[in-house]
Amino acid sequence: QLKLVESGGGAVQAGGSLRLSCDASRFTAGNYAIGWIREAPGKDREGVSCISPSDDSTKYADSVKGRFTITRDNTKNMVYLQMNSLKPEDTGVYYCAADSGYGYSCPLGPRHDFWGQGIQVTVAS
Repeated sequence: QLKLVESGGGAVQAGGSLRLSCDASRFTAGNYAIGWIREAPGKDREGVSCISPSDDSTKYADSVKGRFTITRDNTKNMVYLQMNSLKPEDTGVYYCAADSGYGYSCPLGPRHDFWGQGIQVTVAS
């Protein structure tokens, strides 16, 4: 069974940075679209970013464009989300997710095939 493990969350002041890591080392992550989804208190899950398996094309939610960057290292089966200029509204639980069946695209919506357990990100004002 696919297993995804997030790390790198924590608390930071507004304007600060964090880098989330998604360890997908128990499967061939390069064959899957990988994404980050967040869930803020009282809000629906929101797709934040995703990266395709075939050409590493990326997508971002409008709310994070220019601030977040998703990358992958297929040699390590790792996917990263670099988050800069963090805002209090970025606070939430961040999930790493994987989907099969995607080539040169990736799904940015809230529904995915496989999920990590989630990690908390808190941005203080």
